[in-house]
Amino acid sequence: MGPVRFPDLGRFLLLNSFAQKLLPAADEALGYSLFDAFRESGEDYSEAAQVAFMVACTALADWAVEELGAEPEVCVGPSFGEKPLIGFCGALDFADAVTATARLARCTAAYFATEHRDVVTQSFVRAPAEALRELLAGMDERGEWHELSCRLDEGFAMVSLHERHLEDFQRRLRAIGSLPLYTMRPPMHSSLFGGLRERAGREVIGSLPLRDPVLPVIADQDGREIRTAEDLRAMLLDHFTRPVDWPAALGALRERGVRKLVIAGPDALFGRVECATRDFEITAADPKHAMRPKAGV
Repeated sequence: MGPVRFPDLGRFLLLNSFAQKLLPAADEALGYSLFDAFRESGEDYSEAAQVAFMVACTALADWAVEELGAEPEVCVGPSFGEKPLIGFCGALDFADAVTATARLARCTAAYFATEHRDVVTQSFVRAPAEALRELLAGMDERGEWHELSCRLDEGFAMVSLHERHLEDFQRRLRAIGSLPLYTMRPPMHSSLFGGLRERAGREVIGSLPLRDPVLPVIADQDGREIRTAEDLRAMLLDHFTRPVDWPAALGALRERGVRKLVIAGPDALFGRVECATRDFEITAADPKHAMRPKAGV
């Protein structure tokens, strides 16, 4: 999930027939109008924006099955994608997945309102491997805490660090030929957030009525296969404290013989990196494609 703005997603939610089927169920589960709350939120990662993104991903997965003839054999949900995944794989009813997404958004916001307010997650691309190792080693020598939060591809990653070191980190990235991208506030996927893992488990994840998934799931942290409700619960908890390793997840798919990926949702990263496009036939099931008129209509 990247930054989500209402003008980019609102039209899809309002007009797409698959989203139209899901919105009333989402409204009933939430106790408020998701469309109205999303329109009024004005924040990229508000509760409403997160639930709207989850609903859109689910609708687009349904669209890919019905309209594109996609036949899902295995699922993976990188980072935020775990939330629509738990419904699509059959482990949780859609309404429960909606309320879980909303409750986790509130839990995370409440945690970062008081904890680790000085930590951010910086994404960057085109970082030469050896130069990046030297850059991070220099931070270690200076006692500057940092931690890998997401590995997307060769030279493409996200690192969490204290905000007071952010400007210098960005400068050093540029000096080795890398390009700093988005700075996430609040941060994500760090062992530093054990308190959030515990809180989310206690307030939300521990009580989810998860079932064994109908479709096998590949964990986005390391590519392990998940077939039970309890293993799925562990993956959801690991979301807070372990980095995403997208190449490892794709490697697990390759080993299963998967050669086609359908990326269900608004995506600017996971379906576009070289480790995905090099080894898989990619189909973008995104709002732009889903809103195109059918041929002959």
